[in-house]
Amino acid sequence: MSRHFDIVVIGSGPGGYVGALKAAQLGASVAVIERGCLGGTCLNVGCIPSKALLASAHLLHQIRHASELGVTVGGDVSFDWAKIQSRKDRVIRMLQNGVKSLFAGRKIELIAGDAKLAGVGRVVVEGKAGAEEITCNNVILAVGSRPARIPGWPEDSSIVCTSDEALHWKTLPGKLLIVGGGIIGCEFACMMQTLGVEVTVVELMPRILPELDCHLAEAMQKILAKRGVKLLTGVKVQEMKLADAGAQAVLSDGQGVSVDRVLVAVGRRPATEGIGLDSVGLTVDRGFIRVDDHMQTPVKGVSCIGDANGRCLLAHAASEQGVVAAMNITGKPTVYHAAIPSCVYTFPEISSVGMTQEQAQAKKIPVSIGSFPIGYLGKAMAVGETEGFVKVIRHRESGELLGIHMLGHNVTELIAAAGAMLHHKLSVREVADVVYAHPTISESLKEAAEDSLGEALHLPPRKVIRIGAQ
Repeated sequence: MSRHFDIVVIGSGPGGYVGALKAAQLGASVAVIERGCLGGTCLNVGCIPSKALLASAHLLHQIRHASELGVTVGGDVSFDWAKIQSRKDRVIRMLQNGVKSLFAGRKIELIAGDAKLAGVGRVVVEGKAGAEEITCNNVILAVGSRPARIPGWPEDSSIVCTSDEALHWKTLPGKLLIVGGGIIGCEFACMMQTLGVEVTVVELMPRILPELDCHLAEAMQKILAKRGVKLLTGVKVQEMKLADAGAQAVLSDGQGVSVDRVLVAVGRRPATEGIGLDSVGLTVDRGFIRVDDHMQTPVKGVSCIGDANGRCLLAHAASEQGVVAAMNITGKPTVYHAAIPSCVYTFPEISSVGMTQEQAQAKKIPVSIGSFPIGYLGKAMAVGETEGFVKVIRHRESGELLGIHMLGHNVTELIAAAGAMLHHKLSVREVADVVYAHPTISESLKEAAEDSLGEALHLPPRKVIRIGAQ
């Protein structure tokens, strides 16, 4: 007789495991099926390992600039890549054990194996002991995504790599070509350059970070270039071949680039193949499973969360969707409408939430823009972190806050407050009226909000920047 659960979650990434915990908290019997490592992409080959490696690189960057704060570091500053990797692995294991403990506390059953839908309410798991059919009232598909590869390119993953392989490199390359200047590409560029790798980034679009607000992208492009990263925008890799223990790329402008390794960072693809969607009558759109705001697919009893539904390919978005799915399944109707922030862990950091300037222009929304240089702040000067700015976008007529975009020291820790402001539809006046502690980087939020109103006290008098219908 097959085992039966109220909810079966396929995938244990940040969407799957959080959704499982929420469902169990609400009284459901839950099983989670995972074919790989507990925690999915984020924990094993994504957010966590990359941030652990970036932390080591950032510390090295700070030490090299210690003299600016009057601190002398004796001798040559070096690093041990093997120890950096070992520390990263320890962080992963600790977090995996944390999830296991949470599952045990909520009596969630973790099943190792390859899951496939076999009809509504039926899941077949291929594990080490063979096949097992599990029945359930509801399935949550949390199958995630995988790095996109470029058809026709060499398949030697020791030379032409994705982030999956790059996060576990045993040695560093001397020269690295990064194909794609998005978030993953820029984080790796920043990290590798700091660790002494000669980095070239090729981006098809006219600028790096094309998904972010234009001023954030332009500022980071200047910062990376100043540090020695070679940025080639508006060009395409026409040909890629292995050569002399490395790779040779030919670009659309005729340039040739010879490197030791290539990192392909051109986005991600949903991992929805081979999971039995046809058995329940589900179809995909460019590989994505479409859902409504309740995370429900067109098939009753089947929900889909995270990267696989294409709403937002970010770990925290998947977690929020997991909660939404669990609540709806357990009879607590709710919808997914969160203002989803985005973070880039370069040096300095980038964070963003809400509408960009380009999006406002495309929708013909009349907006006023305020900005404030972080370097004007007492805290920024005191800690020696003066790069960056905060940008606020408000609706010119209603005054509603539409977007906040930041580049600077620890701005990823400020974005939650900005997200709360957007979520609760605060006006920019309300944002400006908050009392911000001094000295903090958060004061830049108040100053940028006031600037959009033409009231900034710590900027010289200037006209408010207006975009859209006058």
